[in-house]
Amino acid sequence: MSNILLAGGAGYIGSHTAAALLDAGYDVVIADNFVNSSPKSVERVEQITGKQIVLYEADVRDADAMKRIFREQKIDAVIHFAGLKAVGESVQKPIMYYRKNLDTVLSLLDAMQETGVNNIIFSSSATVYGEKNPIPYLETMPRGACTNPYSWTKSMTEQILEDAAKADPELSVILLRYFNPIGAHPSGMIGEDPQGIPNNLMPYVTQVAVGKRECLTIFGNDYPTPDGTCRRDYIHVVDLARGHVKAIDYIMQHKGVAVFNLGTGIPYSVTEIVETFERVNGVKVNHVYGPRRAGDLPEFYANSDKAREVLGWQTEKTLDDMCRDSWNWQKQNPNGYRV
Repeated sequence: MSNILLAGGAGYIGSHTAAALLDAGYDVVIADNFVNSSPKSVERVEQITGKQIVLYEADVRDADAMKRIFREQKIDAVIHFAGLKAVGESVQKPIMYYRKNLDTVLSLLDAMQETGVNNIIFSSSATVYGEKNPIPYLETMPRGACTNPYSWTKSMTEQILEDAAKADPELSVILLRYFNPIGAHPSGMIGEDPQGIPNNLMPYVTQVAVGKRECLTIFGNDYPTPDGTCRRDYIHVVDLARGHVKAIDYIMQHKGVAVFNLGTGIPYSVTEIVETFERVNGVKVNHVYGPRRAGDLPEFYANSDKAREVLGWQTEKTLDDMCRDSWNWQKQNPNGYRV
């Protein structure tokens, strides 16, 4: 069976994808420097699946380290998760974001070229659609005017990969544009473990519910949406992970560049998330409404018809599942992977 390298594979989405790949019969190699992740997530994936992962503690920007991994492990395809991902931090530290997030893909492409590996899947983002495209977002829409350096690094990485594939007809590229991943593995053994103050809604909700934080501030309740709060396309991370397995199946058979949205196509508001979380789990989430946050769009969501038609993928989990599994992870791991 094929050997898949997950660059940055110990993180939230990477660890769930590792579990899904192992369950599907693939072998998994992970390279991660653990800046935003923990080796414990890898151990737990092994416990969940009963299978071994080859783990390298390595910075994906280190081209020599990557070449060594490619030489030591017969890699058939790469899924590229590595990079910094906090929107607010990217605005404060743009040079660091451009340096780190673009260096990772360049190092990977160098190593792939030198060792004859021709398949790469990139963990991209719906934020590449920018502010101007109408919703729902379609893969045929142009990459838009991004609103922050993090989003620009996703857009630029897509461009780098497209240009590399244009120059090398042997190179196959899949760009997976995620919407808003939440939830956790139903075992409660792996989940989202943000360092410091969470940048994303769901881990903030769960940390308030578990008593780690006092109150959730919802940014803006005067948007042109049904309840005045922002609406997003939330997708269960297990559904998202299955999308990567389908993408690996596909890339082994096809050349060139393909782009797929991975979302549910159903937008939920921040207030709906909080209310659903409280109802499903029987817990209270203290929250207040604050002013709008700069750069937030009122709503966006996916059209994922292409992923359904071409990859044979569709979401299976409901919002109730997302809220239940998020709480199950947080209850069992109040401090994440830290004891």
